[in-house]
Amino acid sequence: MSVRNRTTPTRRLAPVRRLLSATALAAALALAATGCGGKANADNSAPKKGTLRVGVIGSKAELTGPIGFLNSEKKLLPGLKAEGFDKIEVFPFPNGPDLNQALVGGSLDVASYGDTPALVARGSGLDTRLISMAAIDSDASIVVKKNGPKTLEDLQGKKIGVQTGSYIHRYLLGALQDAKVKPAEVVHIYNADIEAPLERGDIAAAAVPQANAEVFKSKGYQIIDHLLEDHPDYAGTNATVSTDKFLDAHPKFAATWQQLQNSGVKDARAHWSDYVDYSVALSGFPADLVRPTIRKEQLPDTAFPERGLALLESTKKFLVEQKFIKKDFSVDDWRVGGAK
Repeated sequence: MSVRNRTTPTRRLAPVRRLLSATALAAALALAATGCGGKANADNSAPKKGTLRVGVIGSKAELTGPIGFLNSEKKLLPGLKAEGFDKIEVFPFPNGPDLNQALVGGSLDVASYGDTPALVARGSGLDTRLISMAAIDSDASIVVKKNGPKTLEDLQGKKIGVQTGSYIHRYLLGALQDAKVKPAEVVHIYNADIEAPLERGDIAAAAVPQANAEVFKSKGYQIIDHLLEDHPDYAGTNATVSTDKFLDAHPKFAATWQQLQNSGVKDARAHWSDYVDYSVALSGFPADLVRPTIRKEQLPDTAFPERGLALLESTKKFLVEQKFIKKDFSVDDWRVGGAK
């Protein structure tokens, strides 16, 4: 998402724990029980026959990563026809908790987003299964104004912004904990809205995806902490999940999706320049700033790469410790192929 100079009043910066906690998922489960869907297909009507409904994070109704690249080459739908799908509808959501509500409400069949909201949903009692991990080692940074705080320690007692319910949120909390820093408040701001409160001084710092951080840096902002350089164990991963209900109705879907993802990765690596161009175009950022942030190492060669599973387990453990997940669970049992 782009960095826009749009005013975000402080009163709209919702408390972080409310947006990420299991309580939010409980509310979503209540919506599901009463037949209310999420933003996508909000009347919770039955999906059109042959239509696969996919939820993503962002401002564009576009599939991303290797699956999206495969779709741009017109190779995705042919691979899904055997599963009864001849159309894909993509629904964008501003963040993971909102997407979770739509998944709970039956408005989506598949969700592709960051690991943190996916883990919170599972740990809150939502019957989801992990189909694949389409990306690993997602990067981020903490940015400040020029002549602002110089180190994480300088953020003691300060207000910090982040899009909550994301892998960036997990990174921020982990980095602050490691530095033994207690901020005055961590407030929820969408990535697209962070620049205005940061520039005004409403927040002292913000944690953002690496592409956003490069844009900030080009405008004179400073990076005081870089995820992959300073805290690589907090790197994010992508999670593609669905519900037990959907997968029970389409028992071969997960294996088909995994095969298609692997094909997308092979195509992306074989035509790397084309894949980078595709990713840059989706980002909406200047190409020279985004290109260095797109790395082959992010694309796993299997649905469940060892590195990705290790990151997922570490993130789950952190979320349990922070009480964002109330009930621990086995990642191995969660992923397709493990026990239900």
